[in-house]
Amino acid sequence: MDDPSAVDERLRRWRLVLGGDAADGTGCALSGRDAAMDGALAALYGKGDRQQTGRERSAGLGASAPSVARWLGDIRTYFPSSVVQVMQRDAIDRLGLSTLLLEPEMLEAMEADVHLVGTLLSLNKAMPETTKETARAVVRKVVEDLEKRLATRTRATLTGALDRSARVNRPRHHDIDWNRTIAANLKNYLPEYRTVVPERLIGYGRASQSVKKEVILCIDQSGSMAASVVYASVFGAVLASMRSISTRLVVFDTTVVDLTDQLDDPVDVLFGTQLGGGTDINRALAYCQSQITRPAETVVVLISDLYEGGIRNEMLKRVAAMQAAGVQFVTLLALSDEGAPAYDREHAAALAALGAPAFACTPDLFPEVMAAAIEKRPLPIPETA
Repeated sequence: MDDPSAVDERLRRWRLVLGGDAADGTGCALSGRDAAMDGALAALYGKGDRQQTGRERSAGLGASAPSVARWLGDIRTYFPSSVVQVMQRDAIDRLGLSTLLLEPEMLEAMEADVHLVGTLLSLNKAMPETTKETARAVVRKVVEDLEKRLATRTRATLTGALDRSARVNRPRHHDIDWNRTIAANLKNYLPEYRTVVPERLIGYGRASQSVKKEVILCIDQSGSMAASVVYASVFGAVLASMRSISTRLVVFDTTVVDLTDQLDDPVDVLFGTQLGGGTDINRALAYCQSQITRPAETVVVLISDLYEGGIRNEMLKRVAAMQAAGVQFVTLLALSDEGAPAYDREHAAALAALGAPAFACTPDLFPEVMAAAIEKRPLPIPETA
């Protein structure tokens, strides 16, 4: 027999999931904190298109900012941060609360995350001056949290890649790559001494203050790419802080904007974007191509869902031309935790045929992708790509 307390707990959970309709079959009544949690869920997920009676759920947050602010306070009380962020996104999508985000009081009540930043950036042009300072504070908090999470590992990974990419044939002792040196000299193994006599030393030069590689981040700022724009801006700032890498950041829709001079502050970069609008990848790549001075030492990262509004064949020709010149070309369908969005599969297949496979990349994988591109080795493409 099941433990009665375990049965009651399962009924309680099912009651919260099913919403208390007459047909839910639980026969479970809620009180206290559970009833308050149920009310917060009902305001967002309850059915608003039928007559409500008694203690049944009733949906809706109302049209006023105070009622929404109270609801935001409730969900932060009853649910963990990860759940709060999901509920906020659902509220914005399901109940059309975007316009309320233009009020400073609302922003202060929100749980800040990447998706909220994307929504704020899409509203940037409509945002009143009284809200912009609060919005920048929200964006800065998210950006600083992301930098703390991503910067150290990114710098360490890419510093190692830069070291390895600068191999020398006459290395100093502490610069010898012993694994490669031994592999290259196995033919000189002396069994009687159980040792290898190295005729040729292989090593890598340590990263110096000079620029070793040039990186161009080319970012699609169409509406579906909001989270990717946020992450790419943070990574752009991290790369720009490394003296051995010259970093350029370009955003585009039907026009192209070079935000490189703002890379010291990713918040400025983000507010320099304009999410939404069309897409002209060919024009963006033409600009990036014009900025390349050392093709063999350049990595171009295109972050786009590949829905091209420009000239498709010209776009593909530009990619092929850059690769032929020695450029390492990387195509990311997304740079976010959510995986690949809807994307143009025909264009993705065409790029793959050129040796530039398109795949979605998580922020945690991005340093490894960049390291592989810098070292000119195969990219660590996820199995699900």
